Amino acid sequence: MAYRPRRLRLLQAISFAASLAVAALAHAADGAEALRQKYTELKPRLASNQFGQPLYIESTESPKQLKGEAYALLDYPLDKVAAALKTREQWCDVLILHLNTKYCHAAEVGGGPGLTVYIGKKDPQPLDQAYRVDFAYRADSTPEYLDVRMSADKGPVGTSDYRILVEAGAVDSRRTLLHLTYSYSYGMAGKLGMQGYLATVGASKVGFTVTGDEGGKPAYIGGVRGVVERNTMRYYLAIDSYLKEVDAPKTEQFERRLKDWFSATERYARQLREVEREEYMDMKRAEYQRQREAR
Repeated sequence: MAYRPRRLRLLQAISFAASLAVAALAHAADGAEALRQKYTELKPRLASNQFGQPLYIESTESPKQLKGEAYALLDYPLDKVAAALKTREQWCDVLILHLNTKYCHAAEVGGGPGLTVYIGKKDPQPLDQAYRVDFAYRADSTPEYLDVRMSADKGPVGTSDYRILVEAGAVDSRRTLLHLTYSYSYGMAGKLGMQGYLATVGASKVGFTVTGDEGGKPAYIGGVRGVVERNTMRYYLAIDSYLKEVDAPKTEQFERRLKDWFSATERYARQLREVEREEYMDMKRAEYQRQREAR
């Protein structure tokens, strides 16, 4: 009878959806357990470090990839973190705080949900002079785990496999461990661009990993690992600044987040200072308005 093939297809679809759900739950359980283990490992470093807050940053460099990671203990329950960091529109409001994000808009990428982001200079910049990056976007959450993935085949300045990954797990009923990964791969064009940057304006800039002692003061890592660590910190501070103002009146949230982000970067001025406060505030107000007009 004709209904049987239709019924079979329906049962197959239900079975496939159920298998995806089971796989997602298993992934979430594994992710939550891995974060709990990482918290146990990092607990001493989160309690005492050079940041003056429960934060740990590390970086790795391979022949064709750079990766920065930040782990932070947040004084928010997981359900609050997950509610604040789950939608693409929320992430656009996070990303625009970063000095080099010129624009962000929820869009379709590769036939699925995504973000169109323009990345550029530390100064005001027309979008046609910035780099467009199209991120595929995925967010999953359970009561124990949040997993957000933004990935792009092509990044700015000759980079590829560009990723911003965020996961979070409950430490207890009021605290959450956040793990941010920022990474990209690069070919010859990207390598040459980085070499040019490090030989000029980036020559004296450093990251956060302590490599030794210089006259009684810590010596910090430089080079490409310094670059990826600075950007990892900027993205983390954007997340933290966004979360701090979730409960503020909506009309005040953006201005307060700008102030929070800039003040947070000033705590690490050796690594992060690029512009003056009012330059940053004025630039971001204009970029945020441009972003809102496109919604």
